[in-house]
Amino acid sequence: MLWNWQLPNWPHFIYDPSSLVSLEKTFLQGAGGSFAVLKHLDDQQKKKFIVEILCAEGLNSAEIEGEILERESLQSSIQRHFGLSVEKRILPPKEQGMGNLMWSMYSTYDQILTHEMLYEWHKLLMGAESTISDKGKYRTHKDPMQIVSGRYDRYQVYFEAPPSSKVYEEMTEFIQWFNDSKNEESSLARAAIAHVYFESIHPFEDGNGRIGRALVEKALSQSLGQPTLIAISQVINRRKKEYYKALGACNKTLDIGKWVVFFAGVIVQSQEESLDLIHFLMAKSKLMGDLTGKINERQEKVLLRMFAEGIRGFSGGLSAENYISITKTSRATATRDLSDLVKKRALYKTGKLRHTRYWLNL
Repeated sequence: MLWNWQLPNWPHFIYDPSSLVSLEKTFLQGAGGSFAVLKHLDDQQKKKFIVEILCAEGLNSAEIEGEILERESLQSSIQRHFGLSVEKRILPPKEQGMGNLMWSMYSTYDQILTHEMLYEWHKLLMGAESTISDKGKYRTHKDPMQIVSGRYDRYQVYFEAPPSSKVYEEMTEFIQWFNDSKNEESSLARAAIAHVYFESIHPFEDGNGRIGRALVEKALSQSLGQPTLIAISQVINRRKKEYYKALGACNKTLDIGKWVVFFAGVIVQSQEESLDLIHFLMAKSKLMGDLTGKINERQEKVLLRMFAEGIRGFSGGLSAENYISITKTSRATATRDLSDLVKKRALYKTGKLRHTRYWLNL
């Protein structure tokens, strides 16, 4: 059976627009709500929120591909672009590269897509990879570009992309479609089509998934006329099996109706979680402001560490052992500090004795 790009009507994907009416309405309403809430943040708070979102997107997009990045270093890389970091330390190449990619994606969302932009994104992302021969350009190798699984002597080919000799031609058509479709497709449909279209071409030797998800963010931002500020990869990472199954179902067909609905749902879920993050950061700002001058350095350090874990906080809650480990203090001092934070309503506790756990009181 032929792959999708070998079918006669390629790349004219088919889906039912009516299946997205409700999701599109939810997405546009959610975007309006998010932008309204952001107006209540001062400039510094807004920058911190943007950094949090871009960091979450970069971390999760890398993790989807099995690459674990250091959160603090990636965050520092992004912060430097916003003038928030005063650190002069040298950052690990992969974290710096992903941070630069996230910044480029965010700051150039309104610019038309070009071959050169994609080359630059690839160079930023793969600059530290010594095993990649084609950096900052489309793949040139003569071997088939295949998605496989299993042992090297007994493997299954799940998908084979167009040969390298056809990539530039295919990408020229993709870029033309991407730029022309800005005002033609619904926001969610355009993002879903862009992702499956780009991944089907698989133009680079490596990094296609990460760049493909960055293109989704660009497509959504262009549709809204400003950066969407949602971490789509965060939801995809948790729903990875569903994501790959839905994407894989498009390998041999141009009927992508199920994929479009699935991916639109992922986008809306990501948007809802981003709005939750805005409220979380606003609550953090209020709590830390209320506690200014009322807590010691140890307590402040632990609270900031808890906030750094995000909305879900410490897995299983903060224990006295966690507090001791973070602050390097004695158990007696940790107990007093924690009791004081509960009294000041910064934390609340659950459980008893060795099962006692502490949670942010937001």
